[in-house]
Amino acid sequence: MITKHLAIAAAFVLMTGLSSAPASAQDTAPAAPAATATAAPAAGGQQVLKANAAAEKKNPYGLGHIIEQKNPVSMTILIILLVMSVGTWYIFFVKFFEQARILGQAKSVERRFWTSATLTEGIEKLPKTSEFRGIAEAGVRAAQGGTTLVGLNDWISMSLTRQLDDANSKLSGGITWLASVGSVAPFVGLFGTVWGILQALISIGVAGQASIDKVAGPVGEALIMTAIGLAAAVPAVLLYNFLIRRNKLITEKFRGFAGDLQTYLISKGSK
Repeated sequence: MITKHLAIAAAFVLMTGLSSAPASAQDTAPAAPAATATAAPAAGGQQVLKANAAAEKKNPYGLGHIIEQKNPVSMTILIILLVMSVGTWYIFFVKFFEQARILGQAKSVERRFWTSATLTEGIEKLPKTSEFRGIAEAGVRAAQGGTTLVGLNDWISMSLTRQLDDANSKLSGGITWLASVGSVAPFVGLFGTVWGILQALISIGVAGQASIDKVAGPVGEALIMTAIGLAAAVPAVLLYNFLIRRNKLITEKFRGFAGDLQTYLISKGSK
């Protein structure tokens, strides 16, 4: 009896195992295609990234390519434009701080010089490097002893005018560089563009290929020179106008101080 039950149980287990085997095969079979489908887009994305990176590396046009070629004319033009740009910003900062110093001196003149008891005391209160002190000292020297050829008023006026001219000459020194860069730099860059186009056309003619991809790249690269020239010229023009406006303001400060000093010296001499 026990043997009969064991036989029946064994037969039942065998039938159950045979029925579950196809289902397991159906569940595991699609896993391989799914994994393959997932791996395929990843591999495709990596190939696209590698292709883009290779395209960027193979791009032979740009400022870096111009420098790598080391063409004497192109390198000379680049150096000239670089010197122009660096010189422009250097002169601007030097003149800007110089103008700021003089404007600060103009404020100290109103607080120190004209509030002094005597003219000599007022001059001593001004810094030795002050342009206003130089104007005051020139006026005092002219008032102390003139010439018999002209009157005292004219002599003082002539002395102050000479001192003002010297101060304005120092003030405007170097600013002409900005004007020169603003007018010359675009043409220097344009010459670099013409030279680059000429070299590109010669290379295309030698290669015997005149397709758009062979023409557009070298010509576009040559236009970089014009862009560099404009990048040097435009700031130079704007900074020049800015400094000129401040120079006019300082010149008016000088003239106002010299006129007040002349009036004081003449009124003092007439008493």
